[in-house]
Amino acid sequence: MNLFNDCQINWLAIASSNDLLELLQLASIQRAIVGAALMGILGGMLGSFVTLRQLSFFSHAVGHAALVGVALGVLLQINPTLMLLPFTLVFGVIVLYFIDKTDLASDSVLSIVLSGALAIGLILTSLIKGYRGNLMAVLFGDILAIDTTDLILTLLVLVGGSIFLLSTLRQQILLTLNPDVAQVQGVPVQLYRYAFVVLLSLAVAVAIKAVGVLLVNAFLVIPASTAKLMSHHFSRFLVMSVIVGSISSIAGIMVSGLFNLASGPSIVLVQFLLFVAVFVWFKFSLKAA
Repeated sequence: MNLFNDCQINWLAIASSNDLLELLQLASIQRAIVGAALMGILGGMLGSFVTLRQLSFFSHAVGHAALVGVALGVLLQINPTLMLLPFTLVFGVIVLYFIDKTDLASDSVLSIVLSGALAIGLILTSLIKGYRGNLMAVLFGDILAIDTTDLILTLLVLVGGSIFLLSTLRQQILLTLNPDVAQVQGVPVQLYRYAFVVLLSLAVAVAIKAVGVLLVNAFLVIPASTAKLMSHHFSRFLVMSVIVGSISSIAGIMVSGLFNLASGPSIVLVQFLLFVAVFVWFKFSLKAA
């Protein structure tokens, strides 16, 4: 029996007993919690820049186009996660290049490339015969199936992204708020744009296993949007986004285990409910004031 089925059986047993301590003793749950925390921090940090730079559709396109990488991995009998990393990286850079080199609006370029990649992915998927468990797990998310390699990859992307963004934070903020002024002040705008796209593409690749291709964009956007409701000061906004991302991810894992629900949708559902709660709280608190 494969890891996916083993995890599902354990999941059902724990959910029926509703025993949180027993849940936390499982090695798969412990890895899932660590992975959720790392991915939540990574998603919150990058999501802050994604929302302010209006790159939500870009991350959406990269996530959905990753279906090609997943299908290729299954067809070639290679770990889909290992196929996702180079594919999303190349795809993200190519899309940004197309946007820079054409006169079309960025959303038009993204729609064209996304449609083409998604069509290729669906065709490749139709060629897959027999068991499709690995494909479905990546499409819809299964954070219980993450292993030590996934944790290491996530940690490397998180550390590399943190070093890059925090060491150039002033330039990143300036680039986010006014790219023209950043260009005049000598900020290497194109270099930073491509570097961020590389980082974003890698983040999407490592997060897909947790929340799936279909929900990875929400994983990046919702925590940052929630944090933006709470603070308009960039530093506080960035910190709040990281906190919301990590806490909501861990809470989603707990909800998933206790109620025997799919992990990816559970994480995003918790993030969505938190967003609604914060929105309602601030809306009524401002009215009361």
